[in-house]
Amino acid sequence: MQEILLQLAMAGAFGAFIGMLFRVTRRPGQARAFRFTLVGLAAGITAYLIFYVLTRTTGAPPWLLPLLVLLQVWLWLGPLGPKFWRLEKDNDEPR
Repeated sequence: MQEILLQLAMAGAFGAFIGMLFRVTRRPGQARAFRFTLVGLAAGITAYLIFYVLTRTTGAPPWLLPLLVLLQVWLWLGPLGPKFWRLEKDNDEPR
C-alpha cells in the first residue's frame, strides 16, 4: 500500500511540475495561472490510475508512467484544455 501511495504522490508531483512548465511556456498576462499546476496535478493522478490498471491487467513496463503523465498533461492543457482569458490592460479580467 505504501508503494502505491508513493507512486501516486510522485506522479501527481511530476504532473504539477509539468503543468508549471506549461505555464512558463505560455504567453504572459493570462488569468488564473495557478490553474496550470492544478490541472497538471489532476492529470498526473489520472495518469497513475490508468498506469495502475494497465500494470495489473497487462503487466505494463514502469517507463510507461512518465509518458502517460506527459501525455495527460499535454492533452489537458493543450488541445483539450480549458480556455484561458487574457487580462485587460489594467489587470482586470474581461467581462
